[in-house]
Amino acid sequence: VLPRRPDCPASLLCSAGLDSLAIRMPRHPVALALLAASRRPIAAPSANRAGRVSPTTPDHVREELEGRIDMILDGGPCTVGVESTVLDLTGPTPLLLRPGGLAREEIEAIIGPVTVPTPQATDDEGEAPRLSPGMLSSHYAPAIPVRLEAREPRDGEAFLGFGSPAPGVRAPDLQLSAAGDTTEAATRLFASLRALDRPPFTAIAVMPIPETGLGTAINDRLRRAAAPRPAAS
Repeated sequence: VLPRRPDCPASLLCSAGLDSLAIRMPRHPVALALLAASRRPIAAPSANRAGRVSPTTPDHVREELEGRIDMILDGGPCTVGVESTVLDLTGPTPLLLRPGGLAREEIEAIIGPVTVPTPQATDDEGEAPRLSPGMLSSHYAPAIPVRLEAREPRDGEAFLGFGSPAPGVRAPDLQLSAAGDTTEAATRLFASLRALDRPPFTAIAVMPIPETGLGTAINDRLRRAAAPRPAAS
């Protein structure tokens, strides 16, 4: 996220009227080919309904948006699995607005310390911190409840594993990573939540995941998936 230049031609709708603009450079060859063919920047939302589990395959997009879109540009399954890291560079201190596919440690190795704002934090002017897509307290949510830090499942719960469960605990219904690899777990996170979000399961119990590497982004998504849902209006 960078300061918006006065002569910036991008519509203010792209940045909700703010004086900043988020720029993302993809590395997938299909996305790069689309940009080259259009010969202009592209602004677009994510390919899922607001608040729902993010898609990581073309089939997920089709399931979520069938009848709402005209076509799908199929680039295959996502290789990272969680959304982009969002870094705010508009102030004197870099702010990590959203942990994602680029771990905080990798960023700090290049630019130095990065601050993670708390939801209650304010800046020097007493204003609330900037928001970013995916920062709502309830987000990335399956239809059934999600329970975190689960050592074993309860009756009716699907069991989503990370590493080996304790002796005597039944095997997970799906594994994010049997080896305890957070990079592998990130690629499987959203597809696993979607696969377990179905009868006969009444909830999804997720084993503990460490706050290292991509574990920070994974836990961020899981906490939002497990947060209380807003009351229907």
